[in-house]
Amino acid sequence: MPHADSSQDPREAGHVHQETTGDLLMSAARSLRRAVWHSAGEWDVAPAQAKALGVVCREAPVRISRLAERLHIAPRSATEVVDHLQERGLVLREPDPVDRRATCVVPTEEGRRLQALLAESRRQATEGYLAVLDDEERAVLDRLVRRLVLAERPERA
Repeated sequence: MPHADSSQDPREAGHVHQETTGDLLMSAARSLRRAVWHSAGEWDVAPAQAKALGVVCREAPVRISRLAERLHIAPRSATEVVDHLQERGLVLREPDPVDRRATCVVPTEEGRRLQALLAESRRQATEGYLAVLDDEERAVLDRLVRRLVLAERPERA
């Protein structure tokens, strides 16, 4: 029986760990997320705060319980995120127009301005990350990812 050379590259020896499609998708998502949050770093906004600000700007007025659902976090965590955004003057708490006992969150003008900057930063980071793909590859990727997202969350259709 031949003796294995321990100095041999494992890929050459047939011991290649082939990454699965799931592994590759997770790796791509992490890389894109890092690129997006790195580009947003100049505004000193935590990812949860940026996501919350986006939801508030799109859905205002929004109750904290609904914000927690949209962010997939506990209501207490959503309250803390809103506290930080309010301290920075990016959102306000107001009485719910339907149930005045409840509180809703609305963006301030500064919050809307920052959200627009964050959205543009995200767009640019995403474009930079995907620049290695040509138009045809981008179209195929878009179609496939959209299909996966819609299969998981039919309400987005």
